[in-house]
Amino acid sequence: MQEIRGVWIPNRPHSQVFESQQNVAEAMEFLQKTGFNLVCPVVWNRGYTLFPSQVMSNYSFPLIDPFYAHKQRDPLAEIIKEAHQRNIAVIPWFEYGFAASHLANGGHILEKKPNWAAIDRQGEIVKQGGLVWLNAFDPEVQQFILELVLEVATKYDVEGIQGCDRLPALPIVGGYDRITSRKYQEDFRTKPPQDFKNKRWVKWRADILTDFLAQLYTQVKIVNPKLIISLSPAVYPFCLNNLLQDTKAWLTKGLVDIIHPQIYRSSFAAYRREVKKIEQTFSQDVITKFSPGIAFKANNQELSQSDLLKCIKLNKHVKFSGQILFHYEGLCKNNRMNAFFLVKSGGYNQFAFFPDSIYSNPDNN
Repeated sequence: MQEIRGVWIPNRPHSQVFESQQNVAEAMEFLQKTGFNLVCPVVWNRGYTLFPSQVMSNYSFPLIDPFYAHKQRDPLAEIIKEAHQRNIAVIPWFEYGFAASHLANGGHILEKKPNWAAIDRQGEIVKQGGLVWLNAFDPEVQQFILELVLEVATKYDVEGIQGCDRLPALPIVGGYDRITSRKYQEDFRTKPPQDFKNKRWVKWRADILTDFLAQLYTQVKIVNPKLIISLSPAVYPFCLNNLLQDTKAWLTKGLVDIIHPQIYRSSFAAYRREVKKIEQTFSQDVITKFSPGIAFKANNQELSQSDLLKCIKLNKHVKFSGQILFHYEGLCKNNRMNAFFLVKSGGYNQFAFFPDSIYSNPDNN
């Protein structure tokens, strides 16, 4: 049996997995026993890495998240070791992507590099989703993120790398900085429109992010052709109309190996509607690249176990590659109730191999 059975592992305080090496080992043991074959541990969060990063040091940023620096730990190395001992694939998750910080002032990244900030039409720094954003159109910022990704791909024995609704992404209100405005003016001999939803302006900015993804895809495959490019954008077309993520173009151009749209819905009916949109929007030849994200809790409402099971069965029915769950602590809630439910009723008692089709994808050359 081949099926992606993944789970995201967030940073402290949202999860206790990274609190200690023992917690990491126990979590991987638990996931093996409950039928999982993929973990996506966060490695870029709140302006810090969860591994000692020479790239960060080169830019005069902290080498690693201070919590782990004090303990002289490398959480990424720890989770790779424990996961691989249990036949669990590891695809590090660059959660913050082009977001600088959850702090209102942009944190230490923008303190050191204020010119890296994304700018809206009022000339203010872009703040959305509780985060302050970097300018994803700035070649310097793109180079920094690319170097971080390639550092992990080069130095660690991982199965791939993962971006989400922040990589590659930028809130639609951004792009009014001097560099981006000048580029647009060179192309169209006019300033960017004040209407940030203007179709040509949206497409032009989304295309820049697609070009960045193409560069990232190519560079990672040069490091190792077998490395998986895994992306978890918001659902389409919301992701394009709000975060300039043109997932349709990404799939058409073969720039993603597995795609995990965040179908975070609190009922099966709502989940099914999004799956139908995928079937109507995307060609059959890319459907197997889909392995949607399912949240245990969405819009402050728990997804019932019966609805969770229906979502998983629907994924199989439409020939998706599997699913990835958000997130680990949801499995453990109420004495690990959801994990044991998946084992008992969701088929997770039967071992599933990570799909060969992901590795043998014709785009992976």
